[in-house]
Amino acid sequence: MSSSNFRFSTLKMSRWMTVSGIAFILFLGVMLWKCIILNETLAIPNMKTDRSDIFVTLGALFLLGGWTWWLPRHWRPITFIVLNVLLTLLLFSDLVYYRYFQDFISVPVLMQAGQVSALGGSIASLIYWGDIVYFIDWFILIPFHIIQFHLMKQERKEKLQYSIRNKKNIIWMRLSIGTLTLVIGSIMLYMPIQKATSTWAKGLLASNWWNPAVYNITGLYGFHGYDIYRYAKENWFADKSITEEEKQQAKEWFVNHAPMLKGPSSTFGKYKGSNVIVIQAEAFENFVINQTINGQEITPNLNALLKDSMYMNRFFHQTGQGRTSDADLAVQTSLHPLPTGSAFIRYPDHTYDALPGVLKENGYATGAFHAYEGSFWNRYVMYENFGYDYFMSKKDYQMDEPLGWSLGDTSFFRQSVERLAAEQKQPFYAFMIGLTSHHPYTMPDTYTALNVAPFDKTIFGEYLRSIHYVDAAVGSLIEDLKKRGLWDNTILMFYGDHDNSILEREPLAQLLGHEISDLDMLEMKNQVPLIVHLPDGAEAGVYNQVTGQMDIAPTLLHWLGIDTTSKFYMGSNLQAEGERLVVLRTGAATNGDLFFVPAADGVFQNGKCYDYKTRDLIDVEPCRPLHDEAKLRLKLSDLVITRNVIPQLRPAP
Repeated sequence: MSSSNFRFSTLKMSRWMTVSGIAFILFLGVMLWKCIILNETLAIPNMKTDRSDIFVTLGALFLLGGWTWWLPRHWRPITFIVLNVLLTLLLFSDLVYYRYFQDFISVPVLMQAGQVSALGGSIASLIYWGDIVYFIDWFILIPFHIIQFHLMKQERKEKLQYSIRNKKNIIWMRLSIGTLTLVIGSIMLYMPIQKATSTWAKGLLASNWWNPAVYNITGLYGFHGYDIYRYAKENWFADKSITEEEKQQAKEWFVNHAPMLKGPSSTFGKYKGSNVIVIQAEAFENFVINQTINGQEITPNLNALLKDSMYMNRFFHQTGQGRTSDADLAVQTSLHPLPTGSAFIRYPDHTYDALPGVLKENGYATGAFHAYEGSFWNRYVMYENFGYDYFMSKKDYQMDEPLGWSLGDTSFFRQSVERLAAEQKQPFYAFMIGLTSHHPYTMPDTYTALNVAPFDKTIFGEYLRSIHYVDAAVGSLIEDLKKRGLWDNTILMFYGDHDNSILEREPLAQLLGHEISDLDMLEMKNQVPLIVHLPDGAEAGVYNQVTGQMDIAPTLLHWLGIDTTSKFYMGSNLQAEGERLVVLRTGAATNGDLFFVPAADGVFQNGKCYDYKTRDLIDVEPCRPLHDEAKLRLKLSDLVITRNVIPQLRPAP
């Protein structure tokens, strides 16, 4: 090779290295900066960005961008544009999703993409002007890379031909640098994660009780890589069988828990043959009950109903990522929702001791009512499995009161009761899912006269107005049932499905007239009302014991005289004697005396333990039994659902 060709080749390789190196460093720096900003925006407790987080994130970015060294030089600028856009959109999607669900997008969630897209106005309200910071680099880097691409193409046309040997040298250089980059990235990603999972986060990836805890050690892009691996392992390569040890552990737990499914002997079968109407109200938190604003009751009809009803004032929702569908699952099957995604989407064909199916076997007509698309949350499929005789969805309603997401709750209740009356089959079980009080809670002025000053035109004020409207709709429902002669022979249950996703404390403090402590906030975001009206108004009063959504099915069946000893329920009878424990999907748990809140890193010692009597934060050790039992219950419930264990636990016919 001549000296001129050698100099040309050396110059070309040097230029290629310089330009490619600058582009790669820009990619790493910009995306690392976005990940740091995201973590600061999320502000998850105990998850401030440290040196380990930077190493992990850089390692993931080395892997995501390292392979670009293998590409011809002129294609790399366009590739970096594509990578930047895709990774930024993923990061931003996680941010918006977290603002609503306090979780990250996972593969099971992507399987529910239709649910996310249907959020519509809710998603729009979760995007802020300040979020433009995640896209500001596009205005500089995209034009820069496009110009770079065109210059390289032009340069490539004008350059003289050079030897095959020089081409091989450049290709070899590309392969070597790309491979080295991937190796470095793997080490940077693996070492901190290995250190964490062998020390303070030991067992975290195996238990996976909360996605943000995984994110804490893997970083955002590492989390998504692990999530893909986990999903593939569970769904494509996993052994779906259950070991004898696991089966025995599950059997023993359900046998030991059976006494908690029973209530007082005096109420067993007391309401045999009664109709049952269960109302699941959207985002209906407990603090609004018996609360006033500007001299007006926020929930006057429900407050009046309390006078001859059971009111569980420490009733917890037990939902996860599946939100409304999770509440549905907990109530109907008395099992915990899954740690990721919704069982309605992931396991609609598995076996459940679902409340409507059990009632159907005992002579009940069963119907589900929801004025929205029947395919949302895969309800058509899941409800058939649950044992409903029919499902009245949006297509079955006259849209004579368009409001919020769909039909206003007033018309929804009226048309649902009309269908019940038309069926003329009693006893019946009717499950009604309201929708008007759904985020973002926009209410036209004509629908409620509640004066919410000084919260006018705020999301908190709109929430109060939507709750006031739902309360009025429930009042109309009760009057309709009385006129139709159904009230005196019907058990009516009303509960909230999950929290309202409004995390600001200031408006709550202003409304309630006191500062909102951490424990106050935990309660308000996890407690929803449960109001139960029995046909004769018996058992009325305020019940202070802790209860949860999973307690509804065993309680109803007890009152109706249906034995639950053969059912695989993890809830307890609302009136059961003995020590109660309510476990949340996050791993939090309370027995009424203590409230354990796990740390985001999954380490027990980093969790929080509150004493309910003093409402003070105490040493975490007294909460260890709660923590251990919560982990066991969540593990067993996940096993029952994901491995379809119920048929294997039932005795052979």
